[in-house]
Amino acid sequence: MLRHYGLRAGQLRVPMTAFDTADPMLRRDLRTVDVAVVGAGQSGLAAGQTLQHAGLDVLILEAAADVGGSWPSYYDSLTLFSPARFSALPGMRLPGRSNRYPTRDEITDYLRDYAVRFDLPVQIDSRVLDAAWDGQAFHLDLAGGDRLTARGLVVASGGFGRPHIPDLPGLGEFTGTLLHAAHYRRPDQFAGQRVVVVGAGNTAVQVAVELAQVATVTVASRHPIRFQSQRPLGLDVHYWARWSGLEALSPGRSEGARSIMVLDDGRYSAAFAAGRLDRRPMFDRLTRDGVVWADGTAEPVDAVILATGYRPDVDYLAGLGALNADGWPIHCRGRSLTVPRLGYLGLPGQTGPASATVRGSGHDARRITGWLRRGLAHDPPVPADCRVPAQATR
Repeated sequence: MLRHYGLRAGQLRVPMTAFDTADPMLRRDLRTVDVAVVGAGQSGLAAGQTLQHAGLDVLILEAAADVGGSWPSYYDSLTLFSPARFSALPGMRLPGRSNRYPTRDEITDYLRDYAVRFDLPVQIDSRVLDAAWDGQAFHLDLAGGDRLTARGLVVASGGFGRPHIPDLPGLGEFTGTLLHAAHYRRPDQFAGQRVVVVGAGNTAVQVAVELAQVATVTVASRHPIRFQSQRPLGLDVHYWARWSGLEALSPGRSEGARSIMVLDDGRYSAAFAAGRLDRRPMFDRLTRDGVVWADGTAEPVDAVILATGYRPDVDYLAGLGALNADGWPIHCRGRSLTVPRLGYLGLPGQTGPASATVRGSGHDARRITGWLRRGLAHDPPVPADCRVPAQATR
């Protein structure tokens, strides 16, 4: 279903059906566009806006039934780590005070409003199953048997499509509650329980401190938690990052960047200091009913929550030779190094530390849009500071 989220006379348009999958006569090539964007989350919507503004014909393909990406499914208490001033997408500010930290529901609503404001063409319920490149265009096979042809492709499903479950010793033996933080919602279901949260990043600490209000909680991690003041000298750290130029650092890695600092407004470090929860070195293994700690102590545990990150959900690119052996895109600052006219958005560390956040989506979308505008006319050479893998072919 093609849904235009635009405004007409101040009213949301009734969704328009571009094709009826019940009619076999309509199960065919949909059309050809300049650029197909995969994913209607923060990065995909930013790409849609910048590509349209550049005069390109674009279609955004979304596997779910609405825009918003992962935001509607995050845990209830989640707030942005960056102030509203730094977290808007191109062309539309976040409502309210600029120095506040928007909630999960506010961002979800903002993304829907953004799609409406810019009349973005989003084809919902359209999971991409396979992508092929014939030297001139991409051919995308979609769930339901339909196909779209695009001269350029932007993969904007980000680096959070697949929760990462590490291969922990004893994982298959544990009979308690085991879930990834992607599926955690609120603490009440863990009231009175013994809970271990695995990880040392922002999500692990936020979830663990919240759970400590109702449960006995330990954070287990391979490295100590490192706290970074959210507001050094009274200003949010993102102000300082922009002023100093640190947010413009451009690692452009082909694998996910690892976060090593936890932004803290004082609440999180205070909770550990007060003994409301503790942190221990990573346990050696899971048992049927608990864990064995590094010192050999066995302890019963009711639940283990894995705040162990994500991996990109981009298996449909495997046939293009676009991924490395670990399934990560081979790219330099979001530009594929193995496939012409293939770009990425939302990957951790893509152009800097903000790339996988709302804050970095607009910056990276503008870069990819500029590159694709040139690339659709002629395939520009790989930048000199980008290393092309040996297996890459042009």
